[in-house]
Amino acid sequence: MIGGRRIRIVGDVHGDLHAFRHAAATDRFLIQLGDLVDYGPDSVGTFRLMQQLIDERRGLFVLGNHDRKLARALYGRKMRRDPPLMETLAQFLAPENEDVRVRAIDDLSMAPAWIVLGKYVFVHGGFHVRMLDEAPPPGLGTVTPLLSRALFGETTGRMQKDGYPERRLNWVDHIPAGYTVYCGHDRRSTDGRPWVRTGRAGGTAIFTDTGAGKGGHLAWIDLPGIDPTVPRS
Repeated sequence: MIGGRRIRIVGDVHGDLHAFRHAAATDRFLIQLGDLVDYGPDSVGTFRLMQQLIDERRGLFVLGNHDRKLARALYGRKMRRDPPLMETLAQFLAPENEDVRVRAIDDLSMAPAWIVLGKYVFVHGGFHVRMLDEAPPPGLGTVTPLLSRALFGETTGRMQKDGYPERRLNWVDHIPAGYTVYCGHDRRSTDGRPWVRTGRAGGTAIFTDTGAGKGGHLAWIDLPGIDPTVPRS
């Protein structure tokens, strides 16, 4: 629990404001697993709703790779002209969305790269055992190997035909027994439900990206009570 509220885990939203409104219609505390923006029709509206949840102390988000990319663009960094990012950036720069934009970098810079609550881990891309003992570094700072794992998962160093890095799931085998890692980033589901994989060490990974903003739907999971009540992030 956080602040006396049970927790709802929400997967990658990718600008699907309609679905995110449904996920947020709860008295539970929301932990959104990153990638609020890009692809879907209303990234700025999605971010505005997340800001509202933060202000009302009803939710937070962990930093996803698309969220970090948006922050870098808002900082004025030179970015590859990625069509989803360009559309998101245009929405944020529109005069009517100044209320979201003026605080967006602060919100993005404060978003943790991972959270540990008891034997639950919440991260966007992938897990590493060091996350159980180390506080996350600044998400908008230098991309260390551990931050890279949190944002991008585990990569092989090879590129796929679609131009994106090839990823593997060896990290799942290192989740300790009794621990559950909730993540997004990889759309592994083939039936519209979160995809569950148990590793060799006995821990479990639950992949919650079910394609919101990309023709799929938004997944969320309501958790039972968690102890302790204060997130380690």
